[in-house]
Amino acid sequence: MKLVEARRFWALLLAAAVVVPAARGIWFDMPSSGSKCVSEELRNNAVVLADFYSLGEHEDVNSTVAPTISVKVTSPYGNELYHTEKVRYGQFSFTTREDGNYLACFWVDGNDEGGKTVTVGIEWKTGIAAKDWDSVARKEKIEGLELELRKLEGAVQAIHENMNNLMARELWMRSVSEKTNARVAWYSITSLGVCIVVSITQSWYLKRYFHKKKLI
Repeated sequence: MKLVEARRFWALLLAAAVVVPAARGIWFDMPSSGSKCVSEELRNNAVVLADFYSLGEHEDVNSTVAPTISVKVTSPYGNELYHTEKVRYGQFSFTTREDGNYLACFWVDGNDEGGKTVTVGIEWKTGIAAKDWDSVARKEKIEGLELELRKLEGAVQAIHENMNNLMARELWMRSVSEKTNARVAWYSITSLGVCIVVSITQSWYLKRYFHKKKLI
């Protein structure tokens, strides 16, 4: 019995690790002019935490002469969530208030690069990956297996919320599809009715015309 429970535990843990979004590390080279953006589609009330930093050619993360960059984060409706300029590294966090694509745009401050290649790294965390579990462990005085179980509980809750969100979107898409099909059906019937009326009217007009001209 204990073996079965252990298997269920690890199966659930594996499912949570696969389904629930974790931290995402992204690297990209910046152009000397213009900007580059990263985006993610998020649902309402999701927690986001991101660390970013810039690297020049032949430099490491701890370099004190790394190029400076500017960052701007906006919501799907264009609301500014974070904006900073001339920094080498930083962190931003927010809780979403809208469903849709959240955009983080980066550009190089043009006054200290001179055409050098600039690489930007960003670690983007959402959901339970963005939660400060060390603070939770200290506050609630939990550790070890209990802490892992608390993380698993959060993962299961996130899976449940994701499934509810997918079901709601499926119902919405089904409703839209049914409304579209109904409208197409009425449009087809109306078009057919108009064609029949036009054909009858045309036949009546031509018959009257030929009689008037005594052609038939």
